[in-house]
Amino acid sequence: MIRPAALALSVAVLLVVAGHAQQNNISADASAVRAAVTNYCEAYYTGDAQRMEQTLHPRYSKHMIHGDIPVREKTGAQMLQEIRKNGPADMPAAKKTEQVSVLDIAGTIASAKMVTPGWTDYMTLVKVNGEWKILSVVQRIDD
Repeated sequence: MIRPAALALSVAVLLVVAGHAQQNNISADASAVRAAVTNYCEAYYTGDAQRMEQTLHPRYSKHMIHGDIPVREKTGAQMLQEIRKNGPADMPAAKKTEQVSVLDIAGTIASAKMVTPGWTDYMTLVKVNGEWKILSVVQRIDD
């Protein structure tokens, strides 16, 4: 027969171990989300359509907001075509930077924010077959 104190101790140990395992999964997911967003941005900077394609969900959609210009949209296919056509971004190397923040992760969905010298992206990602893919982007372009 198990004593109440031993049972309580066993349950406490299991909860601590489970909590650490969950924290490790969240940390690994946060790193993977950050990597997907960084690869997306660096693919744009370098004009690497293949690298960008690896970050995009098949249903990718981007909405761009720029001052008084009506909201514009792009699909993943349009993004990739634009990268292939235009090549590396025409901007000074000093402006090819990004700050990525993982805002939240809930199971197989995540949200992230990326700030660059010229725009801010809010992104929704989904985990597909163990890989984080960018599903949607809302971009505010700075003037």
